[in-house]
Amino acid sequence: MKSLDFDFIIIGSGLAGLVAAYHAADHGTVALISKSELDVSNSYHAQGGIAVAIDKDDRPENHFQDTLTAGRGLCDHDAVDILVREGQQCIQEIISCGMEFDRNENGELFLGLEGGHTHRRILHAGGDATGKLMTSFMLKKVLGKKNITTFEYTVAVRILVDDGHCYGVQALQFVSGENILFKGRATVMATGGLSRLYTRSTNPHTATGDGVALAWRAGVQMADMEFIQFHPSALSLPGEDAFLVSEAVRGEGARLLDVNGERFMEGIHPLAELAPRDVVAAAIFRQMKKTDASYVYLSLKHLDAKYIRGRFQSIDAHLSRLEIDMTEDLIPVAPAAHYMVGGIRTDLWGQTNMPGLYACGEVASTGVMGANRLASNSLLECLVYGKRAIEKARRNLQEPKKTDNTPAPIFLNKETDEEFLSVKNELADLMNSHVGILRNHEGLISAFEEVNKKSLKYNAPSNDYNHHKIKNLIDICRLIIQSALVRKESRGGHIREDHPEESAEQTKHIIQQLGKEIQYEPVRITK
Repeated sequence: MKSLDFDFIIIGSGLAGLVAAYHAADHGTVALISKSELDVSNSYHAQGGIAVAIDKDDRPENHFQDTLTAGRGLCDHDAVDILVREGQQCIQEIISCGMEFDRNENGELFLGLEGGHTHRRILHAGGDATGKLMTSFMLKKVLGKKNITTFEYTVAVRILVDDGHCYGVQALQFVSGENILFKGRATVMATGGLSRLYTRSTNPHTATGDGVALAWRAGVQMADMEFIQFHPSALSLPGEDAFLVSEAVRGEGARLLDVNGERFMEGIHPLAELAPRDVVAAAIFRQMKKTDASYVYLSLKHLDAKYIRGRFQSIDAHLSRLEIDMTEDLIPVAPAAHYMVGGIRTDLWGQTNMPGLYACGEVASTGVMGANRLASNSLLECLVYGKRAIEKARRNLQEPKKTDNTPAPIFLNKETDEEFLSVKNELADLMNSHVGILRNHEGLISAFEEVNKKSLKYNAPSNDYNHHKIKNLIDICRLIIQSALVRKESRGGHIREDHPEESAEQTKHIIQQLGKEIQYEPVRITK
């Protein structure tokens, strides 16, 4: 088995991984590992923008409070404070490096408004192509660094652990079928989310939670896995993917109507369509049940057509291909799994409970997101915490491990492709039915039992990559379900029909770790 040595190993090429690789390159050699092409990630598909309090009428304190409000009492105050304050500096740095955000006719930065924000603070690039342009910008910067070596179509299959320390990862190269040991003095997980675990998802097909499963199996702590954010407005057409219609569309005044043409958000929340995502998604879901429909409508008929087409060029182009005029036609939308709010538990510097292993981006639970992510905070978290993870890692680089332990190889096997797809689809349907927007004890227990049945079938050790992926999916489903069963309340992205109210006693993080009982961690409150 080939072995390659680097100072830093970065797993994932979304914005968090690219930021981490860029900063790590100033302190040593870097391996950047991507499961697919380097530009395939949730970050790349982010339409809404990036939130930062830079307007003269806005302050970090306002952004801080809006984040806490959206997070429903589960945000760690110190983590949010770091985000909103250091985020300003990170934005200025990326602009000074040449990143261009949209500006108005006076040359001033254009600031949009999205759900949960009390001020216009959302920076955009290319209208609704912010993620694409930011990711492409950082990728160009990364490719210009001589001591970064990139590995596309290479998937991490095992975290290498010796005496409780991470010393790298085992990876499988899809093109050659070769197993590679990437040995490093610091390893950073930036593998993104897991929302492809659900039938309807806005995520690319690569977002299957690999990083969560690998870290869990290695003994790393997970936090708040019950909180899955469903984006309220994903296109709902037969035979079409759940294409995301950005929240910024509602920020510009779009209205939600049920199938009878009735506007319904005004009586549910003071901010109506601009309420936090958990509120809007749940309201849409309930309205769909009430009207016996599989979607609601998004209407922009009352808005300036020329402005809307210019502001949302990518969305307009996509809908036009489907013969939908976003300025004249009602757009059918329904919630879709969008963002993993919890994840690998880290400290304020991206450090996990395992020495040598760090995490940043969507895969990490830094304490910023609480029970519900505030819109457009995710790209900012990538900038801030991707950089902080490297700041911590470079100061704590481990001595290279001289272990002779060689793990068993993982092999590609085309004959089990259909088996994997079948199990994946069964699990996705199960999660959608019982662990979706609305949950209850009976449904969660039913899902847990079904997942355990699957687990028994795939318990035996296997060198088959498809079986490895099935085990990953099973582990992740079980983590989410177990955490959802324990949290007997409704809060943020976790809504229990049998426990509809928030419980003050459950204002705490749920921590899961392999081989240990569930732990509870208090929310960190700034004094």
